[in-house]
Amino acid sequence: MIASLLRKLKGESADAPLTQDESRVAVAALLVIAAHADHDYEEVERAQIERALAERYGLDSAAAAALRAEGEEAEAAATDIYRFTSLVKKHVPYQERAAVIEAMWRVILADGEREKHEEALMRRVTDLLGLDPRDSIEARRRVEAR
Repeated sequence: MIASLLRKLKGESADAPLTQDESRVAVAALLVIAAHADHDYEEVERAQIERALAERYGLDSAAAAALRAEGEEAEAAATDIYRFTSLVKKHVPYQERAAVIEAMWRVILADGEREKHEEALMRRVTDLLGLDPRDSIEARRRVEAR
């Protein structure tokens, strides 16, 4: 599964739709990217990624941890964020992409801090996913209200 996603990230068979598993790994990788935005990948962020993946896909804790690990592998192997976002934008419906933005905000805010690098990442990802900036602002507010 990860090998076929990595091929798509490299531009090979990029027009082929993402499988359900590939889509899940791509989303996990975006969450990992969000956690790395402040250059400090903390356990609280890993735990939040796993919670978000478990809730989103109905996974138990072991499966969510495995998906997070695959997301880490995909993120490490990718050359840039554009490849992830372009695949997700092309193959994931708008409402699901908006939910990804909210999950990214949950990861970013898991450590209780919001830094300029994280804000910049979220503006960029929101744009690259073809979402309205208001979707990101509303998602952030919902997460902050929790």
